[in-house]
Amino acid sequence: MRRRRSGQSRALIAAAAVLPALAGALTFGAPSAQAADPAPGGRVALQGTQPAWATGPADLGSAARQATVTARVHLAGRDPQGLTAFATAVSDPHSPLYGQYLTADQARSRFGATEGQKAAVAAWLRSAGLTVTATNDHYIEVTGTVAAAEQAFATPLHSFRKDGRTYRAPVRNATAPASVAAAVLTVSGLDDAPHRASHKDTLPRPGQGFRNSGPFSSYYGSRTATSLPSAYGRKVPYAIKGYTGRQLRAAYGAGRYTGKGVTVAITDAYASPTIAKDARTYAARNGDAPYRTGGLRQVTPAKYTHVKDCDAAGWYGEETLDVEAVHAVAPEAKIVYVAGASCNDPDLLDALDKVVDKHLADIVSNSWGDVEANQTPALAAAYDHTFKMGTAEGIGFYFSSGDDGDEVANTGKKQVDTPANSSWVTAVGGTSLAVGKGDTYKFETGWGTKKAALSADGTSWTGFPGAFTSGAGGGTSTTVAQPFYQRGIVPDALAKANGTKRMRTVPDVAAVADPNTGFLVGQTQSWAGGKLAYGEYRIGGTSLAAPVIAGIQALAQQALQKPIGFANPGFYSRVNSRWPMLHDVTDHPLGAQGLAVARVDFVNGVDASGGLATSVRSLGKDSSLHAVRGYDLVTGVGSPGPYYVASHSRR
Repeated sequence: MRRRRSGQSRALIAAAAVLPALAGALTFGAPSAQAADPAPGGRVALQGTQPAWATGPADLGSAARQATVTARVHLAGRDPQGLTAFATAVSDPHSPLYGQYLTADQARSRFGATEGQKAAVAAWLRSAGLTVTATNDHYIEVTGTVAAAEQAFATPLHSFRKDGRTYRAPVRNATAPASVAAAVLTVSGLDDAPHRASHKDTLPRPGQGFRNSGPFSSYYGSRTATSLPSAYGRKVPYAIKGYTGRQLRAAYGAGRYTGKGVTVAITDAYASPTIAKDARTYAARNGDAPYRTGGLRQVTPAKYTHVKDCDAAGWYGEETLDVEAVHAVAPEAKIVYVAGASCNDPDLLDALDKVVDKHLADIVSNSWGDVEANQTPALAAAYDHTFKMGTAEGIGFYFSSGDDGDEVANTGKKQVDTPANSSWVTAVGGTSLAVGKGDTYKFETGWGTKKAALSADGTSWTGFPGAFTSGAGGGTSTTVAQPFYQRGIVPDALAKANGTKRMRTVPDVAAVADPNTGFLVGQTQSWAGGKLAYGEYRIGGTSLAAPVIAGIQALAQQALQKPIGFANPGFYSRVNSRWPMLHDVTDHPLGAQGLAVARVDFVNGVDASGGLATSVRSLGKDSSLHAVRGYDLVTGVGSPGPYYVASHSRR
C-alpha cells in the first residue's frame, strides 16, 4: 500500500487554484495528438494519425474496401491539460505540490473519461458501421471494414509501400465529429504496419540452452589472461562469471536498505512457466534472501496472441533477468510481473494500464522498446496519457534505452528508442561496471563494446580493437521536445543536434549493462534431447540496467518512506550536489589508458564440442556516442553513487 502525506487532502484542495497557471507555465515534451482547429465539414483533426511514411510517392491507391480494420479510439478524459499540469507539478521538487499524489480512484475520477464521453464516442463509431468490441477507461476498440473506417474517420485508407512491403494507412489525419472531439485523444490501428517491441538482451534467447565457457574472473581483475596477447599495452582480465546481488548492492550503495515495504512491477510480453521455481533456485544458489509469501506474483491475460511472430519463448529469459535482478538488488521488495498478451504495442500498453488502474506498484521496470522511426504520434500520445496518469499517482516508469548505440549499424540512421524517448519516463542507459575484491566499486565506463578475435597463431588480436558489437542506446529525439528537467543540464550541442529546437535527449541515468561485466541469471532451458533443466549464464544489455535501477529506486523509496514517483526531475536536480549522489561516468575513468577484457565462448553456445572462440572486448566504445564529464548520451547524468540511496533517508 502506498503511503501518502497526512496533509495530502489540503494540498489537493489548493491544487485547484494553481493548476490553471501551471498548465501554461510547465511543458513536458510533445503536445497532445488532438488538434483544436476544426477540419472541413465541422470535424476536428486528430494530429499525428497519418504515419510519416504514408506519403504520395509510396501511395499504391485505395485499400480493399471490404478488408478488416481493427482500431482503438483512445480517450482524452475529463481534463487532459489539467492532467499534464498536475503530473508535472507533483514531480517537480520546486513545486508546492511535489509528492502530493492521487490514489488511483482519485486520478480516475478527476482525469479519467466519463461514462457520458464513452457512450458518445461509441455511438459515433457505431453510426458509421463499426462494431465496438471493447470499452474501458482508456479506449474504445472497434472493428469493421475499410469502408466503415473511412466513413467514421473521414479519411481514405490507401495501400503504401514501406520497407519493401505493402501496408494500409490513412492518406491524411483522421478526424472526429466536433460533438465528440473533446473526448478523443487519438486513434491507432488505422495503419497496419507492425508496431512491435523487442526485448533488449544481448545473448541468444534462452529457450534453447546457453552456457558461458570461461575461464572467468569472480570479480573484476581477479584472473588475468596472462597467456593471451596484451591489449592497450597490458595483459587484461578475463570477463567475470557474472555479478550477483551482493556485488551490485555494494557497488551502488544499498547499505542497510532492502526494499521492504515497496512493490516493483515488471512488464514484458508473455510469462515464463518456470519463473517461480527458477527465481527461488537462483536466490538460494547465489546468496539472495528467499522470496517471502506473496513476494513474487504474476498478472497474466486471458490468452496470448502472436506467439510465433513475437518469439514468445524468447521473452521468458527477459522476465527471468528482470525478476532476478530486481530481487538481487532489493531482496525484500515485492515483485508483480504483468504480462502483455503479445509483443505488440496495444498489448504492452494494456499491461501498463493494469499497473496504473489498480496501482499495482510505485516503480515499473520495462526492458523493451523499438526505434523512434517505428513509433507513430498516435501511439506516443496513448503511451504518454498512461504515463501521466501513473505520474499523478506517484508511479515511476523506467525503460531500457536500447542496446544498439546510436542505431546506425542497426537501422542506417541515428535515432533513439521508444518509449524511452517519452518525457514522462526514465530512460536507463548502460555502463561497464568494475566491482573489485571485497565488493568494492572500482570504476564504470559507458557501455560500448568493440570485439577483436584472437589471430590464428594466437599472438595478436585481429583488427584490434575490432568492430562495434553493442552499446547503450542514446541520442536526440526528433519528435519529443526538451522537458523542463533537462534545461541547463543537457548541452545545446546535444539538445539541438537535429536542428534549432531543443529536443529530448536519452538516456537519463545508467547502471551496469555490459554483458562482459554483466549479471548472472538462472533459468530453466531446453537442452539436447528435449531435456529441460535449470542453468546459469551471464547476461547484459540495458534490459539489465533498467531492473537494476528499479531495484535501487526501491531501496531509495524505503529510505524516503514514501513514493518517489516520476524520478527524472529529482535525478537532474542531484547533478550539482555537493555529495557524490551520482557517479559521473566517463569512457576513460582511469585516464587515457584503454580498458578491455578477454572472453572465451563456446562456439555452439553449449559446450566445447563445437570449439572455442577467444576474443578481446574493449570497454567504452559506444558507436558514435561518448561518455564524458557531465551529461552524455550513453549514461545520462550518471549511475547511482555511494550516497544516492541513503540521501533519501528522512532521518
